[in-house]
Amino acid sequence: MTVTTTPTLEGQPIKEYLGIVTGEVIVGANLFRDLFANIRDIVGGRSGSYERILRDAREQAIQELQAECGAMGGNAVVGIDLDYEVIGDKGSMLMVSASGTAVKV
Repeated sequence: MTVTTTPTLEGQPIKEYLGIVTGEVIVGANLFRDLFANIRDIVGGRSGSYERILRDAREQAIQELQAECGAMGGNAVVGIDLDYEVIGDKGSMLMVSASGTAVKV
């Protein structure tokens, strides 16, 4: 299934707009991962553990969006928007949400 942030698919006319689809993933922060991320912040460098969590959460949100599109009879999602929010007590959780328009091409 094609997913894109653009409003159209070049060379593939949209035959039908099916509606908005979404995918949301909320992940909790891990105490030990936080500790090591803070150490990296002090000494410099990137936090590979957080980067993996962000990547995995984004991929899961897009998969949910694709599943919802498929259930509606669509075969592509256009205009995808990705949002990241820190939520929960003291920012202990991360929410990744993806939304777009399900279409038939």
